[in-house]
Amino acid sequence: MTMKLQLSWLILAAIVGVSCRQTAVPTPTIVPTAAAAVVQPTEPPPTATAVPPTAAIPPTITPLPTTAPAPTKKAESTTAPAAEPVTDTPEPTETAAPTAVPPTTTPDNPTAAPPPSAGGVEQPPYEASNCSDKYPCNDDRAGWEARIRVPAGFTAAYFSRPEGGPTSITFGPDGLLYAAVQTGSIYRIDSAGNAAFYVGGFTIPTGIAFQPGTGNLYVSDRANNAAVGGESRISIVQGGSARQIIGGLPCCYASMHAANGIAFGPDGWGYVGVGGRADHGEILVGDRAGEQDERHPLEASILRFSPDGGVVEVYARGIRNPYDIAWDGSGQLWATDNMPDYGPPEELQRILPGREHGYPWYECDVCFSPPPDAQIVPPSWTFTPHSSPTGITAYLANQFPGYYNSLFLTLWSAFPGAQKVVRMAPGATSATNFATGFASPIDVTVGPDGSLYVADWATGIIFKISYSG
Repeated sequence: MTMKLQLSWLILAAIVGVSCRQTAVPTPTIVPTAAAAVVQPTEPPPTATAVPPTAAIPPTITPLPTTAPAPTKKAESTTAPAAEPVTDTPEPTETAAPTAVPPTTTPDNPTAAPPPSAGGVEQPPYEASNCSDKYPCNDDRAGWEARIRVPAGFTAAYFSRPEGGPTSITFGPDGLLYAAVQTGSIYRIDSAGNAAFYVGGFTIPTGIAFQPGTGNLYVSDRANNAAVGGESRISIVQGGSARQIIGGLPCCYASMHAANGIAFGPDGWGYVGVGGRADHGEILVGDRAGEQDERHPLEASILRFSPDGGVVEVYARGIRNPYDIAWDGSGQLWATDNMPDYGPPEELQRILPGREHGYPWYECDVCFSPPPDAQIVPPSWTFTPHSSPTGITAYLANQFPGYYNSLFLTLWSAFPGAQKVVRMAPGATSATNFATGFASPIDVTVGPDGSLYVADWATGIIFKISYSG
């Protein structure tokens, strides 16, 4: 996603005040060099090793499938400057969204639903603290628990705060929570919320997922963090060390536009969302800057890969920046989609194999029109422009009564209409606010106990939302 990062970070730097009691989370930084230095954590144990440089054999790329494919191969076993403290923050101004290109609606695709309604959970008012003009201090458990609003019958608890800015969270086969942080490490968090270093050496890891039935942790991050010509990758962590299994994936138009969310499908294969290399499909540099670029075969797509990384297939295309993906209880894949920076509504895509979902064809003064024969899958839900949908999970537990197979999604940015978790109920025509009051929620997952866990990137806090009835 661009995640509107250049603008949103300025907003977030202002809303999350910094003092001696408040530790600011660093902003992602594009390194303008041919190869980015690997960020080394300060506390790795002797057994942890960094991911090797890009050296994997290029994956075999197969044609775009037309139906959900069956497995064809047996599975084998930066630090940036800190934000300046502020005492008064102007509110961001939301820009009007141009009209989007009308997609071609087909019988097997729903039309887009309207933006989420407020439901019964409102955004709490801002309140100053010793650390910020808007928020409690990062370590103020009581303050944050009082701020987060959830529906009646639910409670939100301050669960953990790993250092470094969480970008992705998931539960492991041991029942513990794992959190990737922007500074390059992955932490394992026990049931009491204590975070311990697990493995490190990554460059802005943004996707983590365990292969079902194993202890193998798959991680997406960057091999070359250059703005133009960058490269992302997927690695596997086994026995406390990581090794790359897939390299050469497109990267890095802007921060967090790369190989991002990972999820294993019902077929036992891995799936990963890969962002586009530009805002709306344009060439970024040189004499032809602004003209339409030729699409990289793997950009703005959902890829399907064998667990050993030997086979990589394009599952669906045209998703501009799918920061996260999730399978629901019906075997349907969903992806968040951050839309172009000129301001159309953000989207949630119901991913259909072999289909086009819109990128790079939009309607604006500098955008490109689709070919006459393009059959574009319309989004299933749309959200406030610039709200930056990021993490997504399907609720397949039974603690929340009546919530089975609902989708929970985080809206990451500091623009009005974001900073919250929304719920999409099965069959609903609109989304509703489920949890509000966050600074910058970036990912969400469901624990073995059926509670919902929400990671806030700006504060570093991971919240646990439970039903108390």
